[in-house]
Amino acid sequence: MTPQTLAHQTYAQTAAPTRTPRDTEYEAISRITRRLKAATAQKATDFSGFVQAVHENRRLWGVLATGVADSENALPNDLRARIFYLAEFTEQHSSRVLGDGATVEPLVEINTAVLRGLRQMRAT
Repeated sequence: MTPQTLAHQTYAQTAAPTRTPRDTEYEAISRITRRLKAATAQKATDFSGFVQAVHENRRLWGVLATGVADSENALPNDLRARIFYLAEFTEQHSSRVLGDGATVEPLVEINTAVLRGLRQMRAT
């Protein structure tokens, strides 16, 4: 190994670009939404995968609710309240999806709307 190669390996940027919390939220919601859609399409042949996807979405919204309930959260109060309401709705509707056979479409629509909002925030 030449000294130049060693220097390049030592000092070259090796870390991934820094992600903002919003980027992380966007990626998590996007991943879970894709999984929920895919699991819904496979529901007849992989019901346990469908249940896991609904549960994962429910857990995501539980985390979001916990975050906005924290008094240290810097989001405006009305936005925090709306996110908390969506988390409550997601919890209740997820129970209906798993117990009564309700459609997952409202859950996907909520996630998609939040993704659009996060995307707009990233653009500004």
